[in-house]
This record gives sequence, structure tokens and C-alpha cells, in this order.
Amino acid sequence: MGKVILDITMSLDGFVAGPNITEANPMGDGGQRLHEWLFGAKTEEAATLLDDFVKGSGAVIVGGTTYHTAIDGVWESVSPFVVPAFVLTTHIPTTAREGFTFVPDGIEAALAQARAVAGDKYIWVMGGAHVIQQYLNAGLFDELRVHIAPILLGAGRRLFEGVNAACIQLDNKGVVETPRAVHMVFVPVR
Repeated sequence: MGKVILDITMSLDGFVAGPNITEANPMGDGGQRLHEWLFGAKTEEAATLLDDFVKGSGAVIVGGTTYHTAIDGVWESVSPFVVPAFVLTTHIPTTAREGFTFVPDGIEAALAQARAVAGDKYIWVMGGAHVIQQYLNAGLFDELRVHIAPILLGAGRRLFEGVNAACIQLDNKGVVETPRAVHMVFVPVR
């Protein structure tokens, strides 16, 4: 069975998106700067880090807000993923979207469906914040990968808001530094 990896980019002050998220502004005010390491100032090291991760993934889990604001609008309903994607949502589209399965039954149902197709490959849980928080609180993960961008947003969606910190212990598994982010990997202490 493949690892469940929570993977998300966060600002130095703890936000994964800026305020005022809309379809026209899917990362919120200033939030697009979070992913400069990935899209703008991408280095060979960052590209290798991402490529290795993507090639090792067998399924992706995303939240409804991430899908509806970032993927559906920006990617025009065409999956940017080369593997099946499972969307946690209560708003299921009336038209089928190739590459996407919409899961209204919660994180465990999405994980079961992702495991069924991923085989020994990773299950990439990419957010948003609420999805990552749910998997953290349920203890349903093998790694937490946080890419810390050297920016301050000051407001927006906090990554660890609502997480039961007393129940989660992590060990540091590794750190990779690139010019536009520090990529940290943590594993739960079991």
C-alpha cells in the first residue's frame, strides 16, 4: 500500500492562501506568490523534487474549494494530473469531469477510493488547508510535506488552524532548500 502524503505550500506566517479567495483569484490576495518556487522561479532542484514526487504518485486527493476555484476555473475542467483525482466536495457537478471522481462521503471514503487505484504509489493529498487539517486530525497520513515560501501574507487561510496539536507528534525526515522555498518533510511519531 502506498504512502499517504500531505503536501502543501505555506507562507512564513502560516497561510496557504491569501484573503478574498474567488474563482478569479483562486489563491487569494497575494497568494500566487506562494508558488513562485513551482511556477515562476523554478530551479532544477525544485523541478526534480516535484517530478520525483509526481512520478511516484498513483492518486491525488483535493478539496472542493481547491477544485472549484483553482482547477475547474484555471484548468477549464481538464485534469492537470496524470493520475486519478478524488475531490472531497458536497457540490458534485452535473457534468462528468474526465480524471475526477467526486466524493461527498468524507476523507476516509476518498482515501479508500484513492488506495484502490494507487497500488504501491503515493496518495498525494494536496489540500487545501481544510483537507490537510482533516487528515492531520484523523492521523491518516504517512508524511507531511510543507514547502515554506519566504513571503508574509498577513491574512488568509491558516494551515494549522483547527488542528488538534496535542494529538500530533512529528519527526523531521528531511529538508531541501531552494531559492524560493524550504521544503520540509515530517513523519508522524506512532
